[in-house]
Amino acid sequence: MTALVRLRLAGFLRTGRAVAPLLAGLVALGILYGGGRAQPAEAYGVSAVVLFPLLAWQTKLLLDVEPDGQRRLAQVVVGVPRERLAGLLAAVVAGLGTVVVALAFPWLVGGVTTVVEPGGPSVGLGVALGLWAHLLAVPPAVLLGALASRACTGSAGYGVAVLVLGGVGTIVLGLSGSAVPWLMPPIMATARATTGAVAAPTITLLTCWAVVWSAVALAGYLWWRRSRA
Repeated sequence: MTALVRLRLAGFLRTGRAVAPLLAGLVALGILYGGGRAQPAEAYGVSAVVLFPLLAWQTKLLLDVEPDGQRRLAQVVVGVPRERLAGLLAAVVAGLGTVVVALAFPWLVGGVTTVVEPGGPSVGLGVALGLWAHLLAVPPAVLLGALASRACTGSAGYGVAVLVLGGVGTIVLGLSGSAVPWLMPPIMATARATTGAVAAPTITLLTCWAVVWSAVALAGYLWWRRSRA
């Protein structure tokens, strides 16, 4: 299965499909940090929101690189469960690579400040909260992209619809204070939490929310792939 993960990552990189989401992310982050310096926790919280739809898009591109025939052949060679797990693992690895770039980028362009505001988190704590916010966004983004992949939707049009509705819905429901916020992952709630003092119960609640949402999305992905097999 490790070889299949490497194969999918190599295909994603060598075909150049990794370039578009990376450039889009850098442009979006450049615009975000171009407005002036911010505290690390606040800047990274907003950065995680910006990256969420890009990570989902990146996942869809990665999973769609492999032709359908090659994917079926991989299922025969390594088994259906491992083939599906390999795709998700490859997407997680690619997503973590993007997160590393996103965490380093604001320091390179002077988008964050090391001056601590009164009552605000220290620089170290701010970076830790930013890392937490980004890591919390990766699993839901990967699964949203997986649900939008060709293996699930069967067509590019349906895949784009799932990607757009999921990404926009996550942000809109989070901004609107929906009565059913659990329908989407806690991306906006996490960004709001990083702007102030974050209590341990809040971190635990948001982490559990993201884990449960991801588990439900994973179950839905596996069920839909099985039903389309």
